Amino acid sequence: MKIVVDAMGGDHAPAVVIEGVVEALNETDAKVALVGQQDRVEEELKRYSFDRARVEVIHADEIVEMHDPATTPIRKKKNSSIAIGIGLLKSEQYNAFISAGNTGAVVAASTIILGMIPGVERPAIGLVIPTIKGFAFLIDVGANTDPKPEHLLQSSLMAGVYAKEVLGRDKPRIGLLNIGEEASKGTDFVKTTHKLMTDHLPNFAGNIEPNAIFDGDFDCIICDGFAGNLVIKVSEGLMESATTVLKREIKKSPVSLLGALLMKSRLKQLKQYADYTEYGSAPLLGVNGIVMISHGRSDAKAIKNAIKAAKREIDHNIISRFKQEVIENQ
Repeated sequence: MKIVVDAMGGDHAPAVVIEGVVEALNETDAKVALVGQQDRVEEELKRYSFDRARVEVIHADEIVEMHDPATTPIRKKKNSSIAIGIGLLKSEQYNAFISAGNTGAVVAASTIILGMIPGVERPAIGLVIPTIKGFAFLIDVGANTDPKPEHLLQSSLMAGVYAKEVLGRDKPRIGLLNIGEEASKGTDFVKTTHKLMTDHLPNFAGNIEPNAIFDGDFDCIICDGFAGNLVIKVSEGLMESATTVLKREIKKSPVSLLGALLMKSRLKQLKQYADYTEYGSAPLLGVNGIVMISHGRSDAKAIKNAIKAAKREIDHNIISRFKQEVIENQ
């Protein structure tokens, strides 16, 4: 097993990427291929003690910047860490690719270089999110902002497999994000998608309203990439704002401050529960290979957990399971 990591991807690359890789090496048996500007990568690696035999460094002299167009690794920077790293997955020697770099570029390059799983027309980014009852899988959160109903059905099939294999849900409940629970609610697109999912998904549980996303009654929540991206960004903003307000209010009263000190361990657990670094990355489903997309501001912990997440997908042979599920339901 060898996991390819984009050493140049992210706001704090390559330093935090390599720190996270070393932490993952110390906690797993994975082997890693670091793709990036070799001199910078090797210089960072000198700071750590680890089993050098488990790390391969592959040179890529170009970097896809966050502001670059999505097609950059395909058209202009073919020697970038993203283009070269994803290309490695065409060899059986490499099993997954992780990047905290330009999301659009990773999606575009993965789609063109790896191609799509037979029966899947568009890629979709999924994300494990915390709920009151555990975790749920939200898809799509940004890859496909203008899909057809058939694309959401295909995402639903893959999401169900992911929930079974990775989240351990025996019979995952799948819900369609909508403004109301009734099948008659929503746009024509959502109504058509609802009927399609009703006809083809035995475990389709109907519509789910946005205020119920974190209740935990659904294991998979399906939506287009525009709506999903809004959900994630609003949720992140709300959590950050709530934390700021809570800290401000606690400081106003000695009693509140004392209470906060007594609850310090619980508050720490709450922060950990909602922290994106705990999940590390979001899988790009639909492409013919395991591709994981991490947050641009990922720290070492996020990179470490992204490697662990990729390893779980490899262990569960997730791509073969996707192919089987999609073929059986065509």
